[in-house]
Amino acid sequence: MNIFESLNETTSKITDAGQTYIEKSQEYYKLKIFQQLTVSISMVAKAIVIGGLLAIGLLFLAFSVALAIGEWLGHLALGYLIVAGVFILTTGILYWKRAFINKIIIKSLSPKFFDS
Repeated sequence: MNIFESLNETTSKITDAGQTYIEKSQEYYKLKIFQQLTVSISMVAKAIVIGGLLAIGLLFLAFSVALAIGEWLGHLALGYLIVAGVFILTTGILYWKRAFINKIIIKSLSPKFFDS
């Protein structure tokens, strides 16, 4: 009977160790998910705030440059057309290079999500 008691005791220790491992793994994954969510939400919030302020600044800058070019050329509409052309050209270049931009973003974000 001693062998059966020893086997039963060992089995119960293994079961307890397995249960503890499962509980600790669940706790770890909950913390990991929380960390990833907070990093993601904070990055999006910062991007919205900084991007919004930058967009407003660029909007006012574009209007002032368009007015200055229009006055310099003597025709206000030409100033607006030139600024609009620069924006369209920049947008086209960024669209053409979108795969390169994706690579840069993935390289910069991957350590935050996979190495921590």
